[in-house]
Amino acid sequence: MSGALSLAFAFLAAAAVAASFRPDVSTALATAKQIYVGTRRADGTESKAVPVWFMFDGDAIYFTTGPDSHKARRIRRGSPLLVWVGGPSGPHFVGQAELVRDPEVAARMAPVYSQKYWIAWLGLFRPNPERVRTGKTVIVKVTSGH
Repeated sequence: MSGALSLAFAFLAAAAVAASFRPDVSTALATAKQIYVGTRRADGTESKAVPVWFMFDGDAIYFTTGPDSHKARRIRRGSPLLVWVGGPSGPHFVGQAELVRDPEVAARMAPVYSQKYWIAWLGLFRPNPERVRTGKTVIVKVTSGH
C-alpha cells in the first residue's frame, strides 16, 4: 500500500510542477499591474495583444472580459492565450485559457483588484459577481501551457 501511495504522491507532485509557471513569469506576475494578452484567430494568425488587469493566485491568472468579446469567442473555440507580463516586452508564455462563470471567483477577485488598482478601490472596473451571475461578464482563467 505504501508503494501505491508513494507513486500517487509522485504523480501529483509532477502534475503540480507541470501546471506551474516558470520562475521568471511567477516573479513578474507577483508585481505586475497588467498583462498583455492575445489569442489565435481561426486562420492561425495572432491577434493584437491588449493590456488587461488581472489577479494571480500562484496557480492561475484570472481576468474578466465580455462574453461576446473576440477573446472570449476565441478561447471558447480553443485558442491558447498569448501572455506578456508587465508590458509588450515582458516575460512571455503561451497559456491554456478557460471561461469561468462562477460569481464566487469574481467575489474573490474584487478585493485583490481594490488593493492593486486605485480606481477599483473606488468601486470602478472591479470584478462584479452579479455581472458574472447574469452573464454580462465572464472570467478568463489562465494556466501555464508548458
